[in-house]
Amino acid sequence: MIDELRRAPLLARLESVQLQRIARRASRVSLTAEQLLFSQGDAATRFYLLLNGQMRLFRLSPEGAEKVIEIVSPGQTFAEALMFLNAPRYPVCAAALADSELLAIDATDFAAMLRESVDTCFMLLGALSQRLRGLIGEIDDLTLHTATSRVARYLASRLPAGADTLELDVRKGVLASRLSVQPETFSRVIKSLSERGIIHMDGTLVRALNPHRLLEIAELTDALEPGPISIGSLGSQRP
Repeated sequence: MIDELRRAPLLARLESVQLQRIARRASRVSLTAEQLLFSQGDAATRFYLLLNGQMRLFRLSPEGAEKVIEIVSPGQTFAEALMFLNAPRYPVCAAALADSELLAIDATDFAAMLRESVDTCFMLLGALSQRLRGLIGEIDDLTLHTATSRVARYLASRLPAGADTLELDVRKGVLASRLSVQPETFSRVIKSLSERGIIHMDGTLVRALNPHRLLEIAELTDALEPGPISIGSLGSQRP
């Protein structure tokens, strides 16, 4: 478990004795696809490290509409910022997109460990500051970019270095919600990009036929940081 904990950027710089302390109180959680981990409003006594699979964090409106806040990949942690609140409750729901394995970490004991180490506190502050940067980026995405630009940004940011093909590992409906567009709008954008010869889509495989034009539409011609376009409201630290 110590090696698994080191996979998380939030925990990678901790000392061995600290990781051992976390491991003693941690537990493994296995979920099947679509199984719920916790619900919006549940008491937040633990935060999580995803080892395998994929998770979605989402909020439900009073009418039952779902808004995907974040898609979590292996090596990421989520819900850890809540440990600093009194009587915290999860502001989102978490459910598995695929069969998943997680480590559940005792938030109360982790917070107690932070009180014992100023260096560890500053390390965590650095990680949370990176998350804040991602939140600001997400606000920019939603307010300054069109639906077409947001979809193009997602595709461009997911292209592996030196490659022109990517595989969508998330259902289109979930991805549309994550990008704050309607599913039908997402489909129209993909169709438009295909008809203009910018991409070609075959099932879940997307090939960038004109990568430079894709970057122009995504408004990423000056700089493109690898990885997902933003961190999300709950956030998760990426490896």
